[in-house]
Amino acid sequence: MSAGQGEILVIRGGAIGDFILTLPAIAALRRQFPAAQLEILGYPHIAQLAVAGGLAERVQPVEARGLAGFFARGGELAPNLADYFSGFDIIVSYLYDPDAIFQTNVVSCGCGQFIAAPHRPDESELLHATKVYLKPLERLAIFDADPVPRLTLVSQPSTFKPQLALHPGSGSESKNWPEAKWVELLARLVAESEINLLLVGGEAEGERLHRLAAKTPPTRCEVARSLPLAELAARLQSSVGFIGHDSGISHLAAALGVSCVVLWANTRDEIWRPQGQHVAVIQDNGGLPALSVQRVFEEWLKIAGAARASRAGGSGVKD
Repeated sequence: MSAGQGEILVIRGGAIGDFILTLPAIAALRRQFPAAQLEILGYPHIAQLAVAGGLAERVQPVEARGLAGFFARGGELAPNLADYFSGFDIIVSYLYDPDAIFQTNVVSCGCGQFIAAPHRPDESELLHATKVYLKPLERLAIFDADPVPRLTLVSQPSTFKPQLALHPGSGSESKNWPEAKWVELLARLVAESEINLLLVGGEAEGERLHRLAAKTPPTRCEVARSLPLAELAARLQSSVGFIGHDSGISHLAAALGVSCVVLWANTRDEIWRPQGQHVAVIQDNGGLPALSVQRVFEEWLKIAGAARASRAGGSGVKD
């Protein structure tokens, strides 16, 4: 396929963080084939971020009826999906397919080049996930692509007030800083800065968000619960900073170029950490519960100061 022609399909399931870590590969395909139509087969509520960021034209649901047959050896292949796959010049699949059954069935439909990519890194190799997901694209002569996820929403300019976004949850309680320390951190931010706070989270974190908000002045704190991901991304993009855990939302904030302080538990940070110019990942040898409020607060001051020094705009923190 020559640059600027044809159709490309990227197949990517997984959670928010998995998708964000695959953005460098999607962006590299976009740069290599700038006029190609690029489509994502994934979870629409997540993959729509690629459309919102101008990296893809369309998203189709990976839960499509009939797709299950493609994961069975000798399975019945839905004619509409067979026609769908045959229309692509390049298919890059990050689906779990250890026996290449899905690959074999898709290739039998008459698609162009099929590139099987890993759905997760091999953690024994200690290579960051973004680089793992980029490596299969070497078959397309894509080398030395930018491994940092970058997402800029192409919507209208934001009308949101600048706030410091905080995500006090994650996909696992073991990755969460104790709630009492979040209470103390919010109190310090209110007392020692002029910045307003935005507490973000999903449905499962709602009670925690409201408990924390109840301990801060209502004029200084807003709760944004269960927002559609593209809307949450817009709120994060307009924020002056972000503090959160090892979660997909932290990866999203970092990809949007927001100054981030990420409180890290025991995941292999050399593989999974969010990346960006102003991203600080902090840990404690005693585990996440031992991480002090003082250290988090000081790290926020430092990262906000570094961001102020390198680009226009302020953090709202008193010097």
